[in-house]
Amino acid sequence: MSIESKVRRIEHLFDCLDSEISKFQSQTTLHCISGCGKCCTKPDVEASPLEFLPWAFQLFLNKEAEITLAELNNRGNSICYIYQPLSLLDSHSGSCGNYKYRGLICRLFGYAATKDKFGQLRLATCKIIKENQNASYNRAEVAIGNGLDIPIFTDYYMKLSQIDFKLGNTILPINQALKVAIEEVLHYYTYRPFPRKYKKAS
Repeated sequence: MSIESKVRRIEHLFDCLDSEISKFQSQTTLHCISGCGKCCTKPDVEASPLEFLPWAFQLFLNKEAEITLAELNNRGNSICYIYQPLSLLDSHSGSCGNYKYRGLICRLFGYAATKDKFGQLRLATCKIIKENQNASYNRAEVAIGNGLDIPIFTDYYMKLSQIDFKLGNTILPINQALKVAIEEVLHYYTYRPFPRKYKKAS
């Protein structure tokens, strides 16, 4: 399967997820606090390269892939490369530097469920939402137990891996996942022409 085909399928999967999350948010009123980037600053966030393939492909189209790869190779910080803090003094306040192309983990966390050892769904969200929106959080937990539709981590990662089993099941520290995604795109086009339908976008 071509890179372009994989990117289209990933983007379609993300569109479906975004619709599910939007519906869940409207039913529960749960939301991220504007300007909060605390979860993005965790040094142990992991992701698959496949979920960042659309991001890497966009960098390639804009002729920024090799520069970005060099920056990632020289980066000593384990915090997500794409995250943009508001200031050096307050790293927990900020935003995603390329929100449209954020990964699957970034989309799921806060508004999706995991299964506990008894098979029960549990909302995977942050301490800030739990504490600052406690009433909404508790109502959401009850509603989930009563059958409220919510995206499930394992379901979406399984759907992702069906697009590319190897890249979808390789879980790495997030900056390493970003590097592998870029390398995958660059290697693919090493002996292939620049995709014609995207030439005007570059």
